[in-house]
Amino acid sequence: MRSLPEADPGVPDIRSPLRYLWWTARRQWPTLLTGIGFATLWWLVQALMPAVLGRGIDAVTAKDSQALLFWAGVLLALGLLQAYTGLMRHRMAVQTWLSAAYRTVQVTARQAARLGATLPKRLSTGEVVSVGNSDIAHIGSSMDILLRGTGSIVAIVTVTVILISTSLPLGLLVLFGVPIMALAVSPLLRPLHRRQRRHRELVGDLSTRASDIVAGLRVLRGIGGEQVFAGRYREESQLVRQAGVGVARVESALEGAQIVLPGLLIAVVTGVGASFAVAGEIPTGQLVSFYLYAVFLIGPLRTLTEAADKLTKGHVAAGRVIRILSIEPEVTGGTASSPGGVLRDSYSGVTLQPCSLTAVAADSPDDAAAIADRLGHYADGDVTFGSANLADLPLAEIRARILVADNSARLFTGRLRDELDVRGGATDAQLREALHAACADDIVEALPDGLDTVVAEAGREFSGGQQQRLRLVRALLADPEVLILVEPTSAVDAHSEARIAGRLAKARAGRTTLICTTSPLVLDRTDHVIYVEDGRVLAEGTHRQLLTSTPAYAATVTRGED
Repeated sequence: MRSLPEADPGVPDIRSPLRYLWWTARRQWPTLLTGIGFATLWWLVQALMPAVLGRGIDAVTAKDSQALLFWAGVLLALGLLQAYTGLMRHRMAVQTWLSAAYRTVQVTARQAARLGATLPKRLSTGEVVSVGNSDIAHIGSSMDILLRGTGSIVAIVTVTVILISTSLPLGLLVLFGVPIMALAVSPLLRPLHRRQRRHRELVGDLSTRASDIVAGLRVLRGIGGEQVFAGRYREESQLVRQAGVGVARVESALEGAQIVLPGLLIAVVTGVGASFAVAGEIPTGQLVSFYLYAVFLIGPLRTLTEAADKLTKGHVAAGRVIRILSIEPEVTGGTASSPGGVLRDSYSGVTLQPCSLTAVAADSPDDAAAIADRLGHYADGDVTFGSANLADLPLAEIRARILVADNSARLFTGRLRDELDVRGGATDAQLREALHAACADDIVEALPDGLDTVVAEAGREFSGGQQQRLRLVRALLADPEVLILVEPTSAVDAHSEARIAGRLAKARAGRTTLICTTSPLVLDRTDHVIYVEDGRVLAEGTHRQLLTSTPAYAATVTRGED
């Protein structure tokens, strides 16, 4: 059932991955700034600890008990402050991660609802699903790392200032060493970015292939095509594996750089500081402080490398989100109004009179589906609804008044009652009437909890015919002003089809209904039949009139049989 809400103003008009990340950060700036403050203080507390510990060692060397107790107390206070700021930093980081990740889910879901029938035409299911599976995690991580990344920069600057004030050569060594290490890592980021993008694309394609196989497994088993599709899936999964290995190679080099480069800086700083201590230029406590600073710098430097990695992944993930957000709906609405009345498609000539049960029989099923799409404003066309052009009406009004129900609609997971009564306003009597009209009473009676039974994903516990009848129940309960049904009985048996055809007129009394079908059982129960050939109306009348007056119609609905 293709009835979707109108565009949500919460969907951002953004065309750049960097701008999307900036928009995500700006939307949660109080939490982000608070987290950055705690992260900065957390790093600063750790940056001060080597200096305090060096002073304590100097107090031990000087046998100054009072100074030793003082610096020990300062070290304890710093430890407690570090614990508190670390706790709050982590709390803010988790909140930031969740906000960024699920805000992406929200805008993606809103855009999917805004696009409606346009989305499956432009993107595969796997591409959309991969946003919720993996991309939201990378976008959340790119926001999370901003906290520690910003604090690590402040910590490196603080340590550099302390070292320069204590020993100019050591301070300059750190001051120039850190940017050199950052530049040494940068050549790895571009190939990492490229390989991650390729890997994401392959994962999306593989997800699409898997969903197609699962959806069509029953058909594949019927025609013996399981092994063929399993082979195709195996080939594509190997491509994903190879792309993943390619990403892992660059990531392993990046991970190794996080260890080797800071290690080299530690060795150099420690070596230079030791030579100063041997020469008597600095006391023992300062030598220990220098060594601890060198070890401490591993954390901020690894954080900067991690930030480069996560921001790169976040950029790639944001690109996939932007790909969805940049799609525009194929059809839009206006601001006009219409009291209703005759619904007419000028291209084909199909005209629906108010409060009538009309059928369209086309020599090609695609022509009937195209007419339904135009009448429901899922495709552009010169369609009038009463005295107004359909395209000039607000899209929300069109979706509320005209419902197109086809066989691509699905049942969702949840209570069957909720899946059938999507608006939540139907009474038990209305539910029973709709079930009776769609000949679906036996389906509900066979369920262990009746209408309270929980439906599995896509209603896979129901057969094709049962799903079709339940979708018809859902369409009838929506009770739109105009209901357009596309092949509503193609998967049910002849006995059920005849009963449904006889009950539809009563269920839709006083409403306009169009059925796109070539079933004689259904056509014989309608008020008016329109025969379409090559996309245009060729003949109109009752089913029996057309059988005798239009040979092409007779050949179409009887499949060439007498």
